[in-house]
Amino acid sequence: MPPFGSGLLVLTAPLAALPRRAAAAVAAAARVVAGPLYVHLQPGLRLAAPAEPLPAAPPACPALLRALAALYAAAAAQRDLDLRVLLGPGCRRLSRPPRVLLAAAAEAPGPPGPVQLGLQHLAAAAYGCPPHLPAVLLGDPGDGRGDPEEDAQDTGAALPDFSDVVVGGTFDRLHGAHRLLLSACCLLARQRLLAGVSDGDLLRHKVLMELIEPYELRAAKLREFLEDVKPSLRYDIVPLVDPYGPAITDPNLQCLVVSEETRKGGEAVNKKRLENGLPELALYEILLVKDPEHSQNEEEKISSSSLRQRLLGTLLRPPRQNPALPSRPYVIGLTGGTGSGKTSIAKLLGRLGAFLIDADKLGHAVYVPGGPAYERVVATFGAEILNEDGTINRKVLGAKVFGNQERLKSLTDIVWPEIARMVKEQIGEAGAQAGPGSLRLRPLRRMEVAFSFLSDFSLVSCCSGKAVCVLDAAVLLEAGWQDMVHEVWTAIIPEEEAVKRIMARDGLSEEAARSRLRSQMSNSRRVEQSQVVLCTLWEPEVTRKQVEKAWALLQQRLSRDRDALL
Repeated sequence: MPPFGSGLLVLTAPLAALPRRAAAAVAAAARVVAGPLYVHLQPGLRLAAPAEPLPAAPPACPALLRALAALYAAAAAQRDLDLRVLLGPGCRRLSRPPRVLLAAAAEAPGPPGPVQLGLQHLAAAAYGCPPHLPAVLLGDPGDGRGDPEEDAQDTGAALPDFSDVVVGGTFDRLHGAHRLLLSACCLLARQRLLAGVSDGDLLRHKVLMELIEPYELRAAKLREFLEDVKPSLRYDIVPLVDPYGPAITDPNLQCLVVSEETRKGGEAVNKKRLENGLPELALYEILLVKDPEHSQNEEEKISSSSLRQRLLGTLLRPPRQNPALPSRPYVIGLTGGTGSGKTSIAKLLGRLGAFLIDADKLGHAVYVPGGPAYERVVATFGAEILNEDGTINRKVLGAKVFGNQERLKSLTDIVWPEIARMVKEQIGEAGAQAGPGSLRLRPLRRMEVAFSFLSDFSLVSCCSGKAVCVLDAAVLLEAGWQDMVHEVWTAIIPEEEAVKRIMARDGLSEEAARSRLRSQMSNSRRVEQSQVVLCTLWEPEVTRKQVEKAWALLQQRLSRDRDALL
């Protein structure tokens, strides 16, 4: 972990040189600052002899946009370092005051002492920083020397400017491409930037929409970034619940900033404005930023969907702290809706060494004649639910309770406590069998053979200090069984894909498949209560890598208690 939580990097190279030097400068700063990392651009400034008053900020020109694109792409290569390039005049307070001042040694010739004093002077004068912050010179003084002719090339004509500018987007996990787009807006606007943030139905078809940050959080991050970058503008941040928002009704707007992907949307906005008797907006297009870290199934450009994919298998929130829950074995509650691929994930975890408990198969066991719930279910729902051989016909029983919340609750009040009791027995058995450093196989119990609970043997693995049990339970959260587990892992899949899988697997109509899905807890509600999320939307190999990643990260967490081997 870098030693400083925030920092200010001062770059004095010509704007034309920054695209070549950005990667090295940002990489060096990222080793010192965890983020946010503010960047002050002052081409030609001699830090050893700071000017009084502060020189003007670089002009809004194409060369500045190219420099911004290079800096934000460089930040993406540092796993999305929170980089904020400051625009416009100084003399402002930053939302996260810098704890260290940085400059490239190659841009600050001479003894380091005067340069460090110059850094402290600039930071105090421009941003109100304390006068004696640590100042660090990055890299070798000989690094980064370029072609003087190339560095001195013309910065190009000034960018156009508009009193009121508008932009729209999801702005989830504010990344480098967002920051470049927003910075362009700040350069183009003289008075106001109207930012529409997608919400509601506009999110429905986004990849992994369940992992999109809440609107309030996205809007707050957006405002903090904008007010840091250029506080002289007025910012109106509003939710977007349709593709147009106020862009088609606000008569004061003059420019809409778009990307290559959203230009057609900008043209649609202008068509609507004409229909509303308003003038067209100037469309200013920003190039997409390449993602140097993209991998399989991720977009080549920097995108929020790629960042959400990288969250799969990671710890989204801390494990549950339940003093009443034994520490051994460590129990993962695996859940997910119909068609989510939960069972395939459970099998992968079993191959990695987890002790699997299949709650659905235990559920079948409680219904059999002589089973713990058989008599009460028959007494409650009548003999008409029985087959000729006296077994419970679960389809008939299901029809009696489907859509009737009172009857369904009567059934679950009988069945779920019995399944929970059996689950606790198996968890206890797993804990009792695992010894320090051991890997044990046990024959199946008679009841497990009868109901095919597990394969030929149950596997108990003692990895990194603890055995791991996986409770595979579709109704884990509905039944309140999260109190029996240390972490909840949820498998999700988009509704359209789940419908296709259910129709193919169970021979149901589309309407019946959708009805089944909508009778269950939503993906979003499950994710809100989960420590880890997995998705089986892509090829099996992608799912396998997700599960292996989740397992490896779990072992790292468990390694803290390496002495508590089971």
